[in-house]
Amino acid sequence: MADKLHGWACFGKDEPLKHVELPLKTWDEDDIEIKITDSGICGSDVHTLDSNWGPADYPCVVGHEIAGTVTRVGKNVTKVKVGDRAGVGPICYACGECESCINGKPNVCAKGIITTYNSRYYNGDKTYGGYADIWRGNKLFVVKIPDNISNENACTMLCGGITSYAPLKRWGVGPDSIVGVMGIGGLGHFGVLFAKALGARVVAISHNDKKRDVAFELGADEYISTHEKDELKKRSKYFTHILCTGCSEDFKWEDYLPILKADGVFINVSHPGWNFPEVPLSTFIRNQVAFAGSAAGSPKEVEEMLKLASEKDIKAWVETFPMDKVNDALKGFRDGKPRFRYVLKN
Repeated sequence: MADKLHGWACFGKDEPLKHVELPLKTWDEDDIEIKITDSGICGSDVHTLDSNWGPADYPCVVGHEIAGTVTRVGKNVTKVKVGDRAGVGPICYACGECESCINGKPNVCAKGIITTYNSRYYNGDKTYGGYADIWRGNKLFVVKIPDNISNENACTMLCGGITSYAPLKRWGVGPDSIVGVMGIGGLGHFGVLFAKALGARVVAISHNDKKRDVAFELGADEYISTHEKDELKKRSKYFTHILCTGCSEDFKWEDYLPILKADGVFINVSHPGWNFPEVPLSTFIRNQVAFAGSAAGSPKEVEEMLKLASEKDIKAWVETFPMDKVNDALKGFRDGKPRFRYVLKN
């Protein structure tokens, strides 16, 4: 059995990706090997390639929206078998022993998660992501893909989808909810799709009118352009939840907290390259609202999301590229061209 992958690696900030051979994780009987068919491009990939979140461990093969066909399983693996379609998202391992892991939340492992790329297993083996032909890793975060969801569609949900779905479900979004989705992009379009699938009334929030038609096509019930400041003020005490998937640097808490109902929740999943303004605690107190973050999702939450997507026939908006055109795809991604997810295909 070959212990090498062939993938597109970055060797330094601002350098193009190069096709190289690199070692796979040392095999053990808790592992799964996947022949990659599809790998989504995520904003995290670009931040990592550019060392925006700290120095990358070059050479780095990014990609944490991975889908393909299982080609090998360890003796301790029962969740998938050879020939199944399966995938893995941004987290590939956790300790399995801490309180969070024991309670089904390994995505917030107290010992620290092992990410699907730019990380290292406890034995020192480096993790490499989906811009490659093979992925090998622990079984913990691998999920089986439902029969009626294509690999192309499923892979985008394993980071972009779960990042939006998990906090919506966790914070009780349902038919009585009114959800504002800030930022109609790669994450935000999933926010609209999943909030609607959970039964909520959905209001798309963007900084201008350019995505109005797209938002309604996605299923939004209302649209707000924050360029028109009065549009936010008109919704005083209107929303049960706001999901922030992106915003501009002129963001002000004072514009958004008053439009939440009492006991409403402002959920942030945006991780920009700049800092949010200081949190005005008095504004949170006066409006009796909560602030929440979300770290992707647990394996159980990913499985629940895929089940909902299967039942509701949810489809991401996807544009595909051959894997060997990865540098072209990354350029388009950096230029803001995706509507709304890019997928690399082997």
